[in-house]
Amino acid sequence: MSKSEPHPVRYRNQQATLAGTTWLLVAVVAVTVALGVAASTAVTCPDLSCGQDPAKVSLTGIGLGQAIVAILAVLAVSGEYSSGMARLTFTAMPRRAIVLAAKGAAVSGLVLVAGTIAVLGSIVVGRLVLPGNGFTAAHGYRVLSLTDGPVLRAAVGSVLYLALIGLFSLGVAAAVRDSAMAIGLVLGVLYLLPIVATVIGDPRWQRRLEQYGPMPAGLSVQATVNVAAQPIAPWAGLGVLAAWAAGALLVGGLVLRLRDA
Repeated sequence: MSKSEPHPVRYRNQQATLAGTTWLLVAVVAVTVALGVAASTAVTCPDLSCGQDPAKVSLTGIGLGQAIVAILAVLAVSGEYSSGMARLTFTAMPRRAIVLAAKGAAVSGLVLVAGTIAVLGSIVVGRLVLPGNGFTAAHGYRVLSLTDGPVLRAAVGSVLYLALIGLFSLGVAAAVRDSAMAIGLVLGVLYLLPIVATVIGDPRWQRRLEQYGPMPAGLSVQATVNVAAQPIAPWAGLGVLAAWAAGALLVGGLVLRLRDA
């Protein structure tokens, strides 16, 4: 085999990685929109006191789509360690911070595209389905539209939320390296903190967990009804998630520098 020809094992690994990434991105869109359809179909608003937020209802699927984003981001790092590609990558580019930054940019770009499609699909579903379930002007609700400032903020914020979940997961994977452990840690932090917040007895600690947990704080950006009553302001909540992502990337980058491939 000549030097110009790609190594067959390496080439097959690259093909498998590309195919897996494509299917995960498709799954992000499909799962997010499908859950949005289910939620929009199931929730009704028979009167003025129904207390539902139509934007959050239509974007319900983000809560599950983020798990697939986390898996995609973790595999972007840990997959190279399991296949042995990490040594080749760091041999070609010894500056590991640049490698991590490049992976972050690639994952973010892919997630932003898939997230935009998923969010737009979810908003369209909510616009078509929710009025038939009582979310009408008579009950104090306008039809979902991206020309409405709060709805636009919820939509854009949800896309950014998914991208930040990807970066957070990437940082955890860089620090842990093992796929199963990294995915378990990410999903544990995302889903267990809201559960703890609901069962904790002290209202002050419950509010703090809602303000500083990456998932409850980050998803506050979706609120379009009773925004002032939320534990944290929408953009401030997304900023909390951004801090989690930055911290994870910082730790992951330090571990990459200090440990061998």
